[in-house]
Amino acid sequence: MFRQGDVLIVPVPEESVPRHAVDAAGEPRDARGRMVLALGEVTGHAHALMAPGKLVRTGAERMLLHLPEGGRLSHEEHAAIPLPRGWYRVVRQREYTPSAIRIVAD
Repeated sequence: MFRQGDVLIVPVPEESVPRHAVDAAGEPRDARGRMVLALGEVTGHAHALMAPGKLVRTGAERMLLHLPEGGRLSHEEHAAIPLPRGWYRVVRQREYTPSAIRIVAD
C-alpha cells in the first residue's frame, strides 16, 4: 500500500481486476498529459502520474489505475512515490462530520 496525502493506492491482483476495467479506454489525461488521481479543490495541486497506463472509473468515487511499466506519483506538497508496475485501487480519504461523510478537500 502507498499513501500520499489524502490518496491511498492499494495493489490489486491482476486476476481480481474486472474485465470491463481491463478493456476500458481510461479517463482522459489533463492538459499536461498526466493521469490525475485527485485534484486539490482548494490549492489546485494534483496527485498525478506521467507514465504509460490508464485510470479507469468504476463508480462515482471508485477508480482503478493500471501501470504496465510502473510510474511516479507526484504532488507539489509531497515527496514523489515510485509505484511498481501493476493494477491499483485508488482510495480518497473521507472525513466524518455529524451531518455527512465527505471526501477530504486538499
